[in-house]
Amino acid sequence: MTAADHHPTTRTGIPAFEPARLHFGGDYNPEHWPEEVWAEDLRLMRQAGVTMVTAGIFSWGLVEQQPGTYDFDWFDRVMAGLADAGIQVCLATMTASPPPWLSRQHPEILPATAEGARRWPGSRQHYCPSSPVYRRYAVRLVEQLATRYAGHPALALWHIGNEYGCSNPVCYCDVSAADFRRWLRERYGTVEALNTAWSTTFWSQRYGDFEEVLPPRTTPTHPNPTQQLDYARFSDDALLRCCLAEREVLRRITPDVPVTTNHMPHHKPVDPFRWAAYEDVTALDYYHEPYDPRTHIDAAAAFDVTRCAGHGQPWMLMEQAPGAVNWRARNSPKPPGAMRQWSWQAIAQGADAVLFFQWRQSRGGAEKFHSAMVPHAGTDTRIFREVSALGQELATVGQLAGTRCTAEVALLADWNSWWALEQGSHPSSALSHRETLLRHYAPLFEAGVFCDILPPDRELGRYRLLVVPNLYLLSEQTAERLTAYVRDGGHLFVSYFTGIADECDRVHPGGYPAPLREVLGLRVEEFWPLAEGAEVSLRGELSGRADLWSEAIDLEGAQALATFGDGELAGRPALTRHPFGAGVAWYAGTRPEPALMRTLMDRVREESGAAPVLPGLPPGVQATRREGADGRFLFLLNHGSAPATPALPHPMRNLLTSAEPTTTLTLPPRGVAVLEEMAPS
Repeated sequence: MTAADHHPTTRTGIPAFEPARLHFGGDYNPEHWPEEVWAEDLRLMRQAGVTMVTAGIFSWGLVEQQPGTYDFDWFDRVMAGLADAGIQVCLATMTASPPPWLSRQHPEILPATAEGARRWPGSRQHYCPSSPVYRRYAVRLVEQLATRYAGHPALALWHIGNEYGCSNPVCYCDVSAADFRRWLRERYGTVEALNTAWSTTFWSQRYGDFEEVLPPRTTPTHPNPTQQLDYARFSDDALLRCCLAEREVLRRITPDVPVTTNHMPHHKPVDPFRWAAYEDVTALDYYHEPYDPRTHIDAAAAFDVTRCAGHGQPWMLMEQAPGAVNWRARNSPKPPGAMRQWSWQAIAQGADAVLFFQWRQSRGGAEKFHSAMVPHAGTDTRIFREVSALGQELATVGQLAGTRCTAEVALLADWNSWWALEQGSHPSSALSHRETLLRHYAPLFEAGVFCDILPPDRELGRYRLLVVPNLYLLSEQTAERLTAYVRDGGHLFVSYFTGIADECDRVHPGGYPAPLREVLGLRVEEFWPLAEGAEVSLRGELSGRADLWSEAIDLEGAQALATFGDGELAGRPALTRHPFGAGVAWYAGTRPEPALMRTLMDRVREESGAAPVLPGLPPGVQATRREGADGRFLFLLNHGSAPATPALPHPMRNLLTSAEPTTTLTLPPRGVAVLEEMAPS
């Protein structure tokens, strides 16, 4: 079975849950505690306003303690208690961590590193994604689970696996090697086609048979770049095939129950845009970093990816922390009000469910110092009081459920390009997909412009502005679509080292970026990456400083908005603008400092007509809008350190207070307002 054997089904989304509401809850692990604690859990869940829990994520070793012998009695009592309490369950398939007996009987399921070392049991996800043995046992468990709980009153949706690729994103064992060769045969058909795609005439790498091909294990020097790229594609596919094997069982036994799996933010090994086609609801685990004053911007980008992976449908924040996590070098609690605000941020960007890891803080195990809704100190705590207040608050705004966000600006992100971009033997090893994306996203976020983040194969014509931060891999077809977009009146902003190579990581000939030369009106003759810590000045209509990268640009119709003011490229174009057809294409051949990037992006978006959600926002205030059949709702969140007073264009009613409609309101630091937009009188 391959991912190509499956076809997306109609996406149902969170509105399938009845009644329509914003769901609130957490990851429930009753097996960590004596059964007498469970009744107290249910009482406290009702007190805190919990409407949904995820359950069973790491329960395989308890329900199948011996191969083929299943004991669901204890879990039956858990499910029954939740159903009686009116709490819905996002039921995990329990396959995220195999029990020790499986790897003891079948050590061939264990993953291996590129150096050939085995990864052993003792943590989690200790399985090779290509292992047919692992999949066979996992599917057998899911068959039992789905048959037992089909039609259960607590079952709301299925949670397949858990954080795929978190601990085992890639495996280099012999099982994976054989699976890789199968995958290559399906992709290329003939070894001659593979040789062409991989440019194997270089360094005498030509293959005479697929059986000669290995994973890109540790080599004396740089491995074949396309071999590495294809192995990233294959590894993503191997993880997806694990998920689809379980999904197939669930679809057969419980066809009306939606399925999801929880993704991680900016997670390089797994392409969320591809996976979402097989999910009824997209879900994300996100952990803000309290020590980072810009963590909300990183979160915003991750939320936009998750929403857009699901084509704009409401999504789930499956995990976040009510306080500190346990896995960073230094783990700060969330200051008072931060947990509430960051939960509302997810809802403001399209989420219909806000859940935490976990419900009750564990006494032992690797995550015993990870915060929970019920901390070690119990319910007479700031965390439990804040959690309960949030649950009660979310229960009052059910009209938000099912509403959607729309954007006039889109940034393009492609996981294939990411996999290729950050390989070795490039002009610079300092290029980072995530950092570059955020460099382009932040000035739009700070200007109050709501954005989508999309793969390049989506429909792009409805956007006023497309931003292409660093699309190193670019097919001729995508380049033609971007060119047509500008010709038809769109505004396109492209940054350095974009459009360099095709899908096989072969350089487009004819001067960089060859497939975009016409629309950008320029040619890049040479790359001039800057030394670590070095800067250059920019002069012209736009002036300031830049770092990281520079290029020798020849104009072919474009106008230079700024030139390099010093260095080897002094006097050469750095930032350009090119009217093309009915639209405009912009290009940045360097990385402007943040202030200059904001000035440049403000000019670009103003010319495109892309407007902020709410003009005149005070610094630090985020504004988003969700719309549905029952109305339009404006969200305002103050991420700044001082009170802010945004001006409203007409009277609006704050759903979180009992105040009368107003045109002004003051948001304290970490303050949130959810405003129902009323028709002007």
